[in-house]
Amino acid sequence: MKEHQSNRRDFVKQTATLTALAASSKWASGAFAGSDETLKVGLIGCGGRGSGAVVQALTADKNTKLIAMADVFKDRIESSLDGIKGSDVADRVDVPEDRQFVGFDAYKPVTDLCDVVVLTSTPHFRPEHLTYAVEKGKHVFAEKPVATDPAGIQTVRKAVDLAKEKNVCLVSGLCWRYFIPRVETMKRVADGQIGDIVAIETTYNSGGVWPPRKRRSEVDSDMAYQLRNWYYYTWLSGDHIVEQAVHAIDTMAWAMGDEPPTLVWGSGGRQVRTQEMYGNIWDHFGLVYEYPNGVRGYHQCRHWKGTDSRVQDYVLGSNGICDVFGKSISGPNAWAYEGEEKNMYQNEHDHLFAAIRRGEAVNDGEYMWKSTLLGIMGRMAAYSGETITWEQAVNSELNLGPDKYEWGDAPEVVIAMPGKTKYT
Repeated sequence: MKEHQSNRRDFVKQTATLTALAASSKWASGAFAGSDETLKVGLIGCGGRGSGAVVQALTADKNTKLIAMADVFKDRIESSLDGIKGSDVADRVDVPEDRQFVGFDAYKPVTDLCDVVVLTSTPHFRPEHLTYAVEKGKHVFAEKPVATDPAGIQTVRKAVDLAKEKNVCLVSGLCWRYFIPRVETMKRVADGQIGDIVAIETTYNSGGVWPPRKRRSEVDSDMAYQLRNWYYYTWLSGDHIVEQAVHAIDTMAWAMGDEPPTLVWGSGGRQVRTQEMYGNIWDHFGLVYEYPNGVRGYHQCRHWKGTDSRVQDYVLGSNGICDVFGKSISGPNAWAYEGEEKNMYQNEHDHLFAAIRRGEAVNDGEYMWKSTLLGIMGRMAAYSGETITWEQAVNSELNLGPDKYEWGDAPEVVIAMPGKTKYT
């Protein structure tokens, strides 16, 4: 009960903060800040999301400067830097050649040089990057998901606790929690406006993401090939249920006050994306999460081109229904959001830098790792065909990564087969 009450207090506190954020332009300008010290920002992981995130970071606080970047591929740094220099924050970009770091350990010098790090690398590496940043006392924006396997989650949990001890900020890329209309909507669910929650439906059906970028003949090692096409390898992305549909699963977790389910079961497979170039991830999942109070969360996600897209979340209550994407409630207490809809990606960074300037160590870590693990345990259940309990998932030592990172061999590409694949 205490943990639930604590989660509720945190929810109310964040809601108040975000409501203030929407009402005040000062949050975006940094005019309120008690210090005029320039904050040095570093980008670790230079894909499209990273480039966008660091522009939003610089936009959030005008007394910031991007001074260092890291990626395993040099060309990714170059293309990212070109894009950032073409943005509205180009005058605060100062990343000369000697502060462009390449390789598996490139995150270390960037972290050492900066006050704030933006972690947007391939998800498998997030636990290692997050741990190093927190150990060095740096403020962090960590993109979702924060791990791809239970071993990574255990590492992240320790880093989250350490961030609290060191009094540094940790803001999550689970962006819907920073979308003010959704914050207001979910607040009403928490306040009982639809009565007791009976069931939750979350759906993330789409045509998929970017196609494989490289052929094996175009790169000089299996590791380079998998990293170039990282989305299609479970050890790197977590599969699309963890990398993308985690947003829907996080909404379910949010509705339940971030209290974990008892267990999950379900199925999935590779119906459409069957070619070798699609690595070993699946293209559809259907799962049921069962909670201690009898509530069931139904989740479906798929990547099928040429089919109907559906990205919708509903919370069904004893006295009404919440259409989460519709930002509305039907039933006796009908309601619809009619306020401002500020960019949620920008809100994340506004929130982070405002907290840094106030000297307040905000920490999204608890729900960040829990929602990621919900996606992982759902994948484990579908891959194995077994029922996976929360205790099994949270205590699992499953590690999908290689023993060491080097340009050469990569983890074997094995497609999960229910009844044969084990969750440990």
